[in-house]
Amino acid sequence: MERLQIWAQPWWVNLLLFVPILSYLFWRRRGLLLSWRTLLLLALFGASFGFVEAAMVVYLRTAAGLFGQYSSAISHLQQSSTIYQQAVSSLAQVPQNLRTIEIFREAATMIMLVTVAWLAGAVAKERWGAFLCAFAAWDITYYAGLRAMLRWPASLLDYDVLFLIPVPWVAQVWFPLLVSTLTLLIIVLPKPKR
Repeated sequence: MERLQIWAQPWWVNLLLFVPILSYLFWRRRGLLLSWRTLLLLALFGASFGFVEAAMVVYLRTAAGLFGQYSSAISHLQQSSTIYQQAVSSLAQVPQNLRTIEIFREAATMIMLVTVAWLAGAVAKERWGAFLCAFAAWDITYYAGLRAMLRWPASLLDYDVLFLIPVPWVAQVWFPLLVSTLTLLIIVLPKPKR
């Protein structure tokens, strides 16, 4: 039976839970100055991009010969007390050139999300909200896309390597989905002003 693991690794990844809360407190008085139309377009961009990212992961896993092995490798992690170390060492199965491509893909993803946020907002507060909206929609659709294409994750308790920059981030799938869902909720809670 899979067990709920509360903490992500490394420890500072857990601080992401504060992003939606602090952002809400920041926006609470004046609201987020993005129109509903802009938020919808940002979410549409993020969701579309999340599906493209999921497809890319399928291609990378296939190229690395991990398509059928990935599920068993991840379920192996769930039975270990050193989940983080095992996840990092499982990355060694991926050829170095593909790991390098993956790191550059992750950096390009962040640059694209920052760029669209910069274009959507006129001031820092709007840009931050735009980034969070696109990122959250991207993240949720990424996992939905992986589920649709690979039937993975099988459970919200499955482990994933969330990010590789600057070091691998490892958590159960529920963690990024919770952060992204809370983020979308705080964006729609304060009524956006025109």
